[in-house]
Amino acid sequence: MINKIRNTVIFSFVAMSAFGQGSGVTDDQLQLNTITTAVPFMSITPDSRAGAMGDAGTALSASSTSIYWNTSMLNFAEEKSAISISYTPWLRQLTNDIHLSYLSGYYKINDRHAIGGALRYFNLGEITFTDESANIIREDKPSEFELTAGYAFRLSDKMSVGINGKFVYSNLTGGLPVAGVETKPGVAGATDISFTYSSDEAKIGSTRGTYNFAATINNVGNKIAYSSVSSGFRDFLPMNLKIGNAFVADFDAYNKVTFSLDIQKLLVPTPPTYDFVDGEVVRIAGRDNNVGVISGMLQSFYDAPGVVLTDEVSGDYLQNDDGSYQIKKGSRFLEELTEINLAAGMEWWYNDVFALRGGFFYEHNNKGARQFFNLGAGFKYNKFGIDISYLAALRRNNPLANTLRFTLRMVLGGTESSSSTAPE
Repeated sequence: MINKIRNTVIFSFVAMSAFGQGSGVTDDQLQLNTITTAVPFMSITPDSRAGAMGDAGTALSASSTSIYWNTSMLNFAEEKSAISISYTPWLRQLTNDIHLSYLSGYYKINDRHAIGGALRYFNLGEITFTDESANIIREDKPSEFELTAGYAFRLSDKMSVGINGKFVYSNLTGGLPVAGVETKPGVAGATDISFTYSSDEAKIGSTRGTYNFAATINNVGNKIAYSSVSSGFRDFLPMNLKIGNAFVADFDAYNKVTFSLDIQKLLVPTPPTYDFVDGEVVRIAGRDNNVGVISGMLQSFYDAPGVVLTDEVSGDYLQNDDGSYQIKKGSRFLEELTEINLAAGMEWWYNDVFALRGGFFYEHNNKGARQFFNLGAGFKYNKFGIDISYLAALRRNNPLANTLRFTLRMVLGGTESSSSTAPE
């Protein structure tokens, strides 16, 4: 089973590389086409452990913040219960009053059942609202929050599934009219579905350890509206698919190293390409992204607009016999590949007391260009632990640069064996 999963992941990377190189399209030919969603705070990594490992947290061993990454992992937790609180000053390069707070925890009912919960609060700082003449209307402090409840069910000794229910509240305008339109807070309900395969009998070469494979679909819920205008465009939640692999190598009684790799993709339609043609705004490539939730999730796998061909002399768009615009061969597929983000991280524990972490996150330049290294450390003493992470951006003036995260953890229950056989 382990070899099959590993080979599948390797084959996927090779296939993506081969198709991309064979398409005849270069990255520079793809246009900037970032996918945006409502309530992006739901996708901000809240904890310092995964935050120090390049945001590669989907298959990490269970912790009090697993309800964000992968609720199904809770059944493999060594402790019966734990809680944590995390704090992240956000966008410090731009302002000093935006922050994310996250409270989470879990409880293992028995070897087969576990529950968890979390509260996420995002403060957008103080904002001054003005009218068309720049007269101050009032000061306000917009904020958003998310409540999560989760349940994990163990299918067998090595497999588990999990499900979360979420309530999201986003108050960005304080009820003030915007461009003459009455506004209201955005409200949504969402769910996460997760799966984990975990084996503590894995081995790479002569090194024994634990291998975790995990897959999650997150934030599947209704589209959000911030006004009562029924004809208005509603925004998708940041629905995403994550596939994670992690191997925990037990070198000896004192040293343990985790290697983690995540593949992540937004399950949100790609914006089509519009342009002026004969004095009118025309959709020249891509598909209409004002669709339903399920349609949007499916469409996200094949709706990239690609590169529209133009006449070398006149610069006009080339058209097919049916009036549609010609798309460069292979450019749609290449753009679909650029919507896949990669995250990789490593964690070293010494004697279960001190940890060092590092990681890298990559998002394509045409899809947001979030590219950064992470560093961090962890300390554990008895039932308490603290994690710290630091984000080092690769580009100058990146608003995420120098982001710090802090997480304080506390174990509430005793330690259990995570490899015990689930009851029949």
